[in-house]
Amino acid sequence: MTTIFRKSVLSVAGLAFAGGVFAGPIAAHAATPVVDAKPVAVAVQSGAPKPQGEQSRIDLNGEQTANVKAIIAATKKAGLPERAAVISIATSLQESKLENLGHLGDANDHDSLGLFQQRPSSGWGTPEQITDPGYSTTAFLKGLTQVDGWQDMALTDAAQTVQVSAYPDAYAQWEQQATDLVNQHWNS
Repeated sequence: MTTIFRKSVLSVAGLAFAGGVFAGPIAAHAATPVVDAKPVAVAVQSGAPKPQGEQSRIDLNGEQTANVKAIIAATKKAGLPERAAVISIATSLQESKLENLGHLGDANDHDSLGLFQQRPSSGWGTPEQITDPGYSTTAFLKGLTQVDGWQDMALTDAAQTVQVSAYPDAYAQWEQQATDLVNQHWNS
């Protein structure tokens, strides 16, 4: 095989993988919108898992806070523990900054929509379903609970196993804010 042909085949294969061509509902790829998020110092409570790496934090508006509450409600309805809500919220912080994104035109990653940037073409649901915070959270949680040992995995590994992002370590930066939000809203 010639070097140019081999490089072309490898490039196409890499693009196909990164684009989520081989991904199904448990492995939908999601875009990473650019946001001015700054690392913050983290105080870790004893007994809580230590967040990996530098942490980011954003201020939330009313819509984003409502989406946090919707994620927590869907997690409770599914009978899952707070850790599932932390993973879900951190994933949504990375994927959409907790904004229920519709079609973004040229800035859209394929046909990714909603809080988790799920793709109708990958089997996550219809556009209307995916942009429903309760439905999209339930779909994410279904994928999460299919991951053996998700409860004990590092957050970024659990999220990445479901999402199959081109940026697998990006979820970790949101763990402290997601934990804080679950602590704040779980019993409210």
